[in-house]
Amino acid sequence: MTGGVQVDHTEVKPRYEVFHTDCPARDMVDHVTSRWGIWVLISLQSGDLRFFELRESIRGISEKMLSQTLRGLVEDGLIWRRVEPTTPPQVSYGLTEFGRDVGVPLADLFGRITRRLTEAGLKRPG
Repeated sequence: MTGGVQVDHTEVKPRYEVFHTDCPARDMVDHVTSRWGIWVLISLQSGDLRFFELRESIRGISEKMLSQTLRGLVEDGLIWRRVEPTTPPQVSYGLTEFGRDVGVPLADLFGRITRRLTEAGLKRPG
């Protein structure tokens, strides 16, 4: 009986060093964890939204910051942007498959925090 060696032909994927300033994944992490990026991703988990609906759902965000945040998330492939040729144009945003995948742990984190606040009996101001 002859012995054999099993050969694994899977491709080795590059490992990203997110703590290094030149790492391409670092920009994406910065976009996701930015002050507004996390809120955009969480807001879009319930479904596609138009620009003004996103602005209304994320209180305190300016149109300029929302536009910048959306632009970065679209470039990263986390959300998609669709422009309908109407007057004025209607612009909608939604999560890509990658955006949904990234959004799952963010929603989990948000849920854990809000459950903890509820359990602690802390009340929301206002």
